Amino acid sequence: MKKILLSSALCATLVYGTDVLPAEKRTFDQSKFIPDISLIMDASYVDRNVKDDAVGHLEVPGVAHGLLGSHSHGGDEHSTYNAQNGFNLNYAELVLSSSVDPFFTMDGVFHFSEHGAEIEELFFTSNALGHGARVKGGKFNSNFGYLNEQHHHAWDFADMPLVYEAFLGMHGLNEKGAQLQWTAPTPFYLMAGFEVLQGENEQMFGKEEIDLTAINAVANPSKVEGSDGTSLYVGYLKASHDFGNTTLLGGLSYAQGESRIDHSDEGADAHAFGGDAKLCGADFVVLHQLDSYKSIKWQSEYLQRELDGIQYANNTLGNFVSPTMLKKQSGLYSQLIYKHDNNWRVGARYDTILKNDVTKAGTDVEQPNGLDKYTAMVEYHTSEFARFRLQYSHDNAMFNEDGEREKIDTIILQANISIGAHAAHSF
Repeated sequence: MKKILLSSALCATLVYGTDVLPAEKRTFDQSKFIPDISLIMDASYVDRNVKDDAVGHLEVPGVAHGLLGSHSHGGDEHSTYNAQNGFNLNYAELVLSSSVDPFFTMDGVFHFSEHGAEIEELFFTSNALGHGARVKGGKFNSNFGYLNEQHHHAWDFADMPLVYEAFLGMHGLNEKGAQLQWTAPTPFYLMAGFEVLQGENEQMFGKEEIDLTAINAVANPSKVEGSDGTSLYVGYLKASHDFGNTTLLGGLSYAQGESRIDHSDEGADAHAFGGDAKLCGADFVVLHQLDSYKSIKWQSEYLQRELDGIQYANNTLGNFVSPTMLKKQSGLYSQLIYKHDNNWRVGARYDTILKNDVTKAGTDVEQPNGLDKYTAMVEYHTSEFARFRLQYSHDNAMFNEDGEREKIDTIILQANISIGAHAAHSF
C-alpha cells in the first residue's frame, strides 16, 4: 500500500474549499488557552512590645495557643503573618484561573513563603447545571461564615479576627472536599449550601490517629484512634437585599465533625484531645454607598463552638491522665470601614471571646475574663493593584506560660502589591 502525503495547502483546499487557508485558521492561537495569571506580594514591618522568642508561647487560656509569632508543630516550622519584629515577607500568592470548557472553570491558588510552598486552593466549578445549582470540588476555602472564604489580601486588616484564629487557626476552614450550592429563584438573593470535607483543621477539627506514647511512654491507652474518609460537614444559608443605596447581607452557618488536636511534641506541656466538635456562626454585613466613591461598611460575625471528648496529658506528678473535657466557647468581631475615595480608607475593629466555659472531669475550670482586642487602621491605595496600610492593635487576650496577662501593643506597616489579571473579590 502506498502512502499518500498531502501538503497543508492541499488539506486546506479539501477542508475549506479554497486555495488558501484563512489567516485565523493557519496557526494555533495559544493566547486563547493561557489562564488569567496574577502574583500577589504581602510584606510588612512590625513593631511589637513583646520579644519574638516569647510571643510564640502566648495563649488565649482554655482556647488556643501559638496564634502569634513562629512555632514548631509536627516537626514543621509554622509562622503566622507578621510573625517577627522588623521586616516580614509574609507570602507570595500565585493565582491561575481559566475556563476549562463550556461546563467547568478551574482555579488554583499557590502560596510561597520562606518556609516552603503549598497549594492553598485548587478546585473546579461547574457552569452548566442550571436551576440555580453549582458544584465545586477540590481544595478550597469553605463558605462557612463571611470572612472564611476570603484570602488574606482581601481582608480589611492585616490579621485575622481573634475568634476566627482562636477557633479555626490562621487558614480557617481550608479543606479538600465537595460543595453544592443552590440559589433560589427569589426577588432577593437567597443561597443554601452544603459541603462534605475531609476534616483536617488542626485547631478544631481532625481525624488523624494520635500516638499518645509521645506524651508518656507508658500511656494507656497508647493512641487515639483515627478514621478514614470524610469527617467534616458544613451547611449554611445566606441572604442579601438592596434598599436604595444600602445593601444588607446575612448568613447562618453550621459545621460538625470529629476533633483530633495533637500537641504531643510540646515537651512538659504535651497534650492531645480526641472527641467531637460543633461550630455555629452568624454574620451580618451592611454596606451603604454615600456617593460614587464614598461608602461605609459594617461587618460583624459571631462564632460559637463546642468540643466534647477526652484530653490526654501528664498531671503535675508526671502521671498520664485522660479526663473528659467539655468546652463551650463563643466570641465575635465587629468592624467599621469608611472608604473616602478610591485612594483612602480607615477602619476600626473590636474582637472578644464572650464565653469560655471549660469543664474537666466534671469540674469547672476557671478561666480569665476580658479577652478582647482593639484595632485601628488607615490605608492608601495608589491603584487597585497596590495598597499600603498602617495598623495599630492593643491585645488583652494573651497570657504567658506563668498565667500572667500580656498586654500586647503592635504597629504594622503592610504593603500588598499585585500584578496580572485577578478576579474581582466577592462582596
